[in-house]
Amino acid sequence: MDAFYNIVSMLGGLALFLYGMRIMGDGLKSNSGGAMKAALAKVTNKPVMGFLLGVIVTCMIQSSTATIVLTVGLVGAGFLTFRQSIGIVLGANVGTAITAQIIRLMDLQAGATSILYFFKSDNLAPMALLIGIICIMFIKKRSASSIGTIFMGFGILFVGLMNMSSAVATMGDSLSRLLTSFEDNYFLGFLAGIGVTGVIQSSSAVVGILQSIASSVGVHFCGVFAVIIGVNIGDCLTTFLVCRIGASREQIRTCLIHIIYNVFAASMIFIAIGILRGTGVLGDNIWYSTLNSGGVANVHGLFRLVPAILLLPMNGLFAKIAEKLVPDKPLDDMDADIEKNLRELDERLISNPGLALAESEHLIGHMADVSFRNVKAATKQLFEFKTKRDDKLRARENLLDRMADASSKYLIAISPHIALEQDRRNQSFQLRALVCFERIGDLAVNIEYNVASLNDAGKKFSPTAMEELKLAFSAIRDILTVATTGFKTGRTDIAKQVEPLEEVIDELMEALRGRHVTRMTNNLCDPMSGIEYQNLLQHLERISDQCSDLAVYQLGKTDANIYGNEHQYIHNLHHSNDEDYQGAFNENYKKYFDQLNAIPVVPEDHERASAGAEAAKTVPSSAN
Repeated sequence: MDAFYNIVSMLGGLALFLYGMRIMGDGLKSNSGGAMKAALAKVTNKPVMGFLLGVIVTCMIQSSTATIVLTVGLVGAGFLTFRQSIGIVLGANVGTAITAQIIRLMDLQAGATSILYFFKSDNLAPMALLIGIICIMFIKKRSASSIGTIFMGFGILFVGLMNMSSAVATMGDSLSRLLTSFEDNYFLGFLAGIGVTGVIQSSSAVVGILQSIASSVGVHFCGVFAVIIGVNIGDCLTTFLVCRIGASREQIRTCLIHIIYNVFAASMIFIAIGILRGTGVLGDNIWYSTLNSGGVANVHGLFRLVPAILLLPMNGLFAKIAEKLVPDKPLDDMDADIEKNLRELDERLISNPGLALAESEHLIGHMADVSFRNVKAATKQLFEFKTKRDDKLRARENLLDRMADASSKYLIAISPHIALEQDRRNQSFQLRALVCFERIGDLAVNIEYNVASLNDAGKKFSPTAMEELKLAFSAIRDILTVATTGFKTGRTDIAKQVEPLEEVIDELMEALRGRHVTRMTNNLCDPMSGIEYQNLLQHLERISDQCSDLAVYQLGKTDANIYGNEHQYIHNLHHSNDEDYQGAFNENYKKYFDQLNAIPVVPEDHERASAGAEAAKTVPSSAN
């Protein structure tokens, strides 16, 4: 029974280690998600730059799997090309060795009077836990929770390691015999490394177990080198399974690079060790040397670093192999467009709100482009109707609906992982923004439907009405440009330009309705054309309203006084003496109403009320 409880104790320590490593990584990602995205997205075509970034990011988040998963997500989002990702993957393999170097603190020997005494694991763990809980429970600053999570994870990680070390110390003889068996059967040790890593799904955890054993009973180099090589292969296999699900072809290639590289690296290490052992360079003094925790960490680090440096120049070969294994599949233009936009929302990034929100915002930016393009297409239909353009407009509307649905589901899925208030507010803004763009797309379709109905009936608007609509569409294009530019750039000074323009557009639409009533009461407007004219004005005004909503939501994203009180803010702005608002309103009013006043209220070739019904009868198909 003692053996059973010792195994349970060791597995319990492993559980604490894995949990500590996970929450420490979560804390680091929460604090540095934006920085990681900025760094990874700036990778050039130089593999060395990608390699260094891969090392740094993996050291930050303590997981090569997490770095590669993030990289795969950025490849799918279009921030990185497949070939740019290769250097990052190789760097991630090296960066993960930092965990083993941290764990070697267990071997630290120092007296109470030495400064190094502070860094002993049995002192460092409770201190880290104490700092962590103080940050989480007693400090109210926004970043304190993330910092506390990092310290708590660090402390739990070492508690787990100490628990494993205590358990394996009582099983010294059994573990020594197990590792001794690998000294004569390197293939078995290699398979053991792959298998155990595949089950635990963390190379750092498996190496941590080896370090715990090394600290307690010691291990020989010849007994663990094959296991460590197997750990490297097992790590890339589990990462491939995680990244492979639902991935695009470029993403699958990035996953394959991890496997291809590690197979090359493992082969290189086995060959090098065989040659060195056979020539006597690797003598018995090293072959049978006893390794402590630091020794295991150094072997693991060398096995990660040396192959990466030697194989980095071969990244082009790795790329060709991956492209050969996963060839391109031809897509027609529309399928390619849909695939390009929808694949940006990668579920692998959901656990990192900073990155995930950046991806969803990027896709919503594409929604802005699609909705704006459909408004322009609907405008062209009014002045030059083409059935083919109609079909493309409706196809883009279907794409817009799919993008809105995917973005909404993705943003909701991020919710459990959001810890920072700024991320929560950004999520709320994006959920509102995508609705605005989706509704603008719907209104563009409504405009297209009204124009098509008019065309099918063989009706036309008068030259005067067409001039009025041209002015109205021009104003809508202007407000759409300002609103979408503000969204894409994140500039609040641009967003503030929307509301005064929206108020002018409201007055412009009201003036156009008044001119229309004049034509109606003088029997100068065909009834069907008149209805469609009013419908178009209504749709345009609603597009303007959506732009207003988008802008005020953007202002609320960064201003706590506006967030949640958007309608009150607009009400107060309209009844204020704000000089910037009044100045922008007056400037826009003059711009559009000067143009409107130059257009006659009724067609010049019509007689006014005296023509009566006769005038209406003579031009029923062209009047409005």
